[in-house]
Amino acid sequence: MPLAPRLRRAARREFGWEALRPGQLPPMRALLKKRDALVVLPTGGGKSAIYQVPATLMNGPAIVISPLLALQQDQIAGLNRRREGQAVRISSAETPTQQRKALEAVTAGTARFLFITPEQLGNPERLAEVRALRPGLVAVDEAHCVSAWGYDFRPDYLQLGHLIRELGRPPVVALTATASPPVRADITAALGLRDPFTLVAGLDRPNLHLAAVHCTSDEQRWQRLVAQIEKEEKPGIVYAPTRAIAEQYAERLAERGIPAVAFHAGLAQGERNRRYEDFMADRTPVMVATSAFGMGVDKPNIRWVYHVALPDSPDSYLQEIGRAGRDGGPARTTLFFRPEDVALQRFFATGAPDAKELTQLAAALREAPTTRTGLATRSGLPARRITSLLSLLEQVGAVEVGSGNKLSAPRYAPPPAEAARLALAQFERHQTLRRSRIDMMRQYAESAGCRGKSLLAYFGEQADQPCSHCDNCAGGTVVVDPVVPRLKWYQRLWRRPVAAPVAAPEVKVDPERPFPVSSEVRHSAWGTGTVMAYEADRVVVLFEQVGYKTLSVPIVQKAKLLEPV
Repeated sequence: MPLAPRLRRAARREFGWEALRPGQLPPMRALLKKRDALVVLPTGGGKSAIYQVPATLMNGPAIVISPLLALQQDQIAGLNRRREGQAVRISSAETPTQQRKALEAVTAGTARFLFITPEQLGNPERLAEVRALRPGLVAVDEAHCVSAWGYDFRPDYLQLGHLIRELGRPPVVALTATASPPVRADITAALGLRDPFTLVAGLDRPNLHLAAVHCTSDEQRWQRLVAQIEKEEKPGIVYAPTRAIAEQYAERLAERGIPAVAFHAGLAQGERNRRYEDFMADRTPVMVATSAFGMGVDKPNIRWVYHVALPDSPDSYLQEIGRAGRDGGPARTTLFFRPEDVALQRFFATGAPDAKELTQLAAALREAPTTRTGLATRSGLPARRITSLLSLLEQVGAVEVGSGNKLSAPRYAPPPAEAARLALAQFERHQTLRRSRIDMMRQYAESAGCRGKSLLAYFGEQADQPCSHCDNCAGGTVVVDPVVPRLKWYQRLWRRPVAAPVAAPEVKVDPERPFPVSSEVRHSAWGTGTVMAYEADRVVVLFEQVGYKTLSVPIVQKAKLLEPV
């Protein structure tokens, strides 16, 4: 039977879904063909089904790697409601006896989904046990963790590419709710995806009203926020930049008679769980949270998401506002910002790794192949610190991962001091890109144009018309500025092989858009970049070396700042 009917039949038989959502079928087919996939769909867009349905038609269990126990538990509960015992978990929340029984269930074939955290897979003994299961598929949830959170966040995520290879390299699907082109490139490289089928869809959410409010002081920001919350339907989320600010806002809201609690990583695990459950059950109408709250929040009736500081990137912002209006009903998202917020985010973006530690680690790698634990003993550096430093050294050719996941220096690796210098330069490139993301977020907040188009431009999607669901569109300040359709023949060539060269039709160059979207251009100082989108008389270009830049088209043309590659 052809793949599409098989998948639809499995969706009906195993999950009771009479129809698949738009975009789900192509990556499912790719996985059944043993091809990797990278899927970017909004929260609630049906990402989990993309690995769940193919897994029912494959030999071998599906290994689901996810960073959050609460997210895992929700997915396990949903699978087991359909068929009892088909999903099990190995994590720090299970006893050794429970972990052993989970492995036995997968081995016996009664369970077909094994959920596991990156930290568990990092244990060589656990990795060997999972490899013995002969997985048919690996799904990496919240895959943006390999990039968007920085080189020192969840370092075990950075090793997933090697761990998956040790599992026998089954097909891999990476899932995330938001990933700009640089993040998608990071995911592909870090996980070792091979020619992945890439799906990016549903980034525009018409039911979300987008707005930004400029505030001249912190007190004005507070007054505007509380006035908005008092007239809004609940529940809702307020995102704060730090733990202290989250606690302060929650306390002040409670004093105004608005039941609110704070949520951040500094709370004890039990207290975090209690606050999470109270919010999910509508016992707490307002959650004031840092970015620690969000991944895996499956609550359909959130009516608004407000930010009281500039987020670190449009990636984070789209992820966080995507938690509103999942039931399809109208929801509001407002960014209460001050220009000073940029300085706070740039402060968070500092903190380079230590050159001495990098040199020390590169030298230890040259002695003999060893495990990460052995490397920690040999170098005297903390194991968690080693993982993040290894990621940088690997990017500059100073680390080689051999059989048994043992680490060593390649034959032609740079000397330790040179490896440290190259690694620091690579880190600075990452930071430059991160700073450019902060600049793009500031431009979104300060823009008088369509905010929906601005967000889509960052992700490389060109909207032909204003979004009609942002404050600027509603205020009538947005000028209708449709994109002239061009080079569609060229885009089609990317998607299908041709037997003979196809002549390009004659295309008139639009003087207001001198370079096609997705084409490569070169700047004399910033190097090569990709044209992401146009906004009125500006062009957004993503440069490999310096990140995102927004340039005036008239100035680009007059000074000849860009040339096609």
